[in-house]
Amino acid sequence: MIAVRPGSPLAGSVTVDGSKNAALPMLATAAAVRRNVQLENVPASADVQAMVALLQGTGWHVARAVGRPDTLLVMAPEHAPAVLDLTRASAIRASYYLVPALLALRGTARLPWPGGCRIGQRGMELHFKVYEAFGDHVTIQDAGYSVEASGQGSGGTVSHALPFRSRGATIAAALRAVVADQALRLGRPNLSPEVLTVLDALRSAGWQAKVSDRLLALDPAPTLADEIPTWRVPGDKVEAGTLACAVAATGGKARIEGIHGRDLVPFQAALQRLGIPTSVRGEALLVDGSNAGPTGRPLRAIATLSPGGLDADFEPPLMALALGRPGTHLFADSINPGRHGNLLPQLARLGADIEEISPTECRLTGPQRLTGAGVEATDIRTGSALMVAALTACGITTLGGVSQLRRGHADLPGKLLQLGADICEVAP
Repeated sequence: MIAVRPGSPLAGSVTVDGSKNAALPMLATAAAVRRNVQLENVPASADVQAMVALLQGTGWHVARAVGRPDTLLVMAPEHAPAVLDLTRASAIRASYYLVPALLALRGTARLPWPGGCRIGQRGMELHFKVYEAFGDHVTIQDAGYSVEASGQGSGGTVSHALPFRSRGATIAAALRAVVADQALRLGRPNLSPEVLTVLDALRSAGWQAKVSDRLLALDPAPTLADEIPTWRVPGDKVEAGTLACAVAATGGKARIEGIHGRDLVPFQAALQRLGIPTSVRGEALLVDGSNAGPTGRPLRAIATLSPGGLDADFEPPLMALALGRPGTHLFADSINPGRHGNLLPQLARLGADIEEISPTECRLTGPQRLTGAGVEATDIRTGSALMVAALTACGITTLGGVSQLRRGHADLPGKLLQLGADICEVAP
């Protein structure tokens, strides 16, 4: 359990960890290319550790560089193990990224239904359509699913169009093409930074990838590079956004290092709408909440899969920040339809008055006065948003469910503490 009290405005400099959302598919990509790959800036969050354990349990060798705990070497197995250890697969959603690598290793992939945050139905139908486009056979059962490779081998081009821009299905299609050694033409791809990072990794391993708003074209290279590719996990844009909201909420001023500025453009636009000045200098986001103006301009934080749109994971910390900003603000997340059902009741415990328009839409009018109370991190982003809100609530806020928070952030409380937040861990 974590206790938070309001205090002085946050200030200073802090560096974000590598992105959990990018590291998970990058680990699966390393497995799919079936060669030695070095990954740098790998975060120590619980979900990433679970993914590493899954790789080891299914035959891959993962070694940690001496003196560099954030650097891993992923080595392909020479033979498929007789028995797979999939005990961690149901704990994380990203276990589905391993299907292509398992198909390459064994010809079949049998996995339990993925776990992760309980934020509404996030089915795998688009993934299954991708595998069927490659000629694979999909079987669905109560406890999980299996995918059996078609055995058609390399050659030819697979063409498939997604009905909407799914990040998971886009990555699944790319990795399935890699293990099949087939060209891919994927319509309506997701263009999130996490997808683009995977494509950059495949390019460094010798694949040719071109992507636009309409089409992802992926082609095998005639020959693969001999050297071991080194991939770097990008800094966690959501952790950076959460820290920025915390700084702004307290009227502070800080420098958040380790980011790619292009990943934060929609988020910066939201902060600007709320009157919070920000700028990007190199790989740092500068946030100046001390110069925030009471604009009273309404914020429309609408999560979307469209290129250049607001990532759904930015919405919860923005909601926590908006509670203290003038204006009537609208929030919507139809991508994760259960997220508001987690977040809104917890913010209400702090005294937040939020009108639920629908299960995926809500609005609030600020500024509001919050009061410390006992709250629960029911999922990763609810936990991080509650920490932002707690920094401005009168009195002490105790946050339970810290294990949920640590699934996505190795030490978010420690980073807030580094900026001067009054935070401590207490026995339950």
